[in-house]
Amino acid sequence: MDFNMKKLASDAGIFFTRAVQFTEEKFGQAEKTELDAHFENLLARADSTKNWTERILRQTEVLLQPNPSARVEEFLYEKLDRKVPSRVTNGELLAQYMAEAASELGPSTPYGKTLIKVSEAEKRLGAAERDFIHTASLSFLTPLRNFLEGDWKTISKERRLLQNRRLDLDACKARLKKAKAAEAKATTVPDFQETRPRNYILSASASALWNDEVDKAEQELRVAQTEFDRQAEVTRLLLEGISSTHVNHLRCLHEFVKSQTTYYAQCYRHMLDLQKQLGRFPGTFVGTTEPASPPLSSTSPTTTAATMPVVPTGAGLAPPEEAALCLEEVAPPASGTRKARVLYDYEAADSSELALLADELITVYSLPGMDPDWLIGERGNKKGKVPVTYLELLS
Repeated sequence: MDFNMKKLASDAGIFFTRAVQFTEEKFGQAEKTELDAHFENLLARADSTKNWTERILRQTEVLLQPNPSARVEEFLYEKLDRKVPSRVTNGELLAQYMAEAASELGPSTPYGKTLIKVSEAEKRLGAAERDFIHTASLSFLTPLRNFLEGDWKTISKERRLLQNRRLDLDACKARLKKAKAAEAKATTVPDFQETRPRNYILSASASALWNDEVDKAEQELRVAQTEFDRQAEVTRLLLEGISSTHVNHLRCLHEFVKSQTTYYAQCYRHMLDLQKQLGRFPGTFVGTTEPASPPLSSTSPTTTAATMPVVPTGAGLAPPEEAALCLEEVAPPASGTRKARVLYDYEAADSSELALLADELITVYSLPGMDPDWLIGERGNKKGKVPVTYLELLS
């Protein structure tokens, strides 16, 4: 108990000394040991890294889970070290509603059949979203959290310890400065005519006491300087490790972009397949709808390339069997043929269409009465319909 009380009293004295030194520094009444410029730059870069990592982490969580209540629930599960329950995505929930609606409204009707097809596509979209959230959380969010909850806490702890060591060092410097000033005053030679012999004895005793105090203050200063230098080196090494953190976060960012690219590519393929199915689906409504993409212009290939292709329906064309027969007998017009570069791969839906490969060149032309969303394409001895939105007209 006696040892604990002594330690408590010692810690209280150190805390009080640091508080006095810190207060005097704030009021400009004490000198402060300044860190070198390189060290200050390391501190600033570490603070900036921590602040931006927190912002990126929070916003990525919002991107992956827009519902704030769901985010709070997931946070609580993580803090309690419990597995987060599986959550139905919005796409999967929409697919469930569409399937139930088709079952109640009649799965054999055109509307019911279309609802079933769309619900299947939405279910695949929901599954792709679930995979993307899982992959992004593991490859991107987890490393960011590990930095904030691991490395940054260690850096903050060492920085606080360095701050305490600096306060101790500056307090020792101030104590030595005061001791030297008192020693110089005590060793001043008194006037023989105005001072009695007894005062010589007191003056010599005080001088000896202040000499001891100076020696003690110098020893404490050497110890404080050694501890400060050691702690500064430890903190410097941790701060220089921020460069490795940047490299790790860069790799994680590449993984995040890769997973996001995969996710959107899957969504695009699912919706493209759905639109192809709806275009060939009996009873699908293909009235006078506006085209999903802007009209193609040979003078603005950039706009065409930036537009996601949408497969037009087969409205206005002959049935596949008749179209195949007609295409074999149709000769290209004497004038009006053009060269076109294929922008995207295209899989022919039936024998009347021509399969395309990205970046290949084909000859295209139009026939009287054709749907404006389609052209006739020729490649060698092969001929078939091709969607305009997949082409960039060259000449």
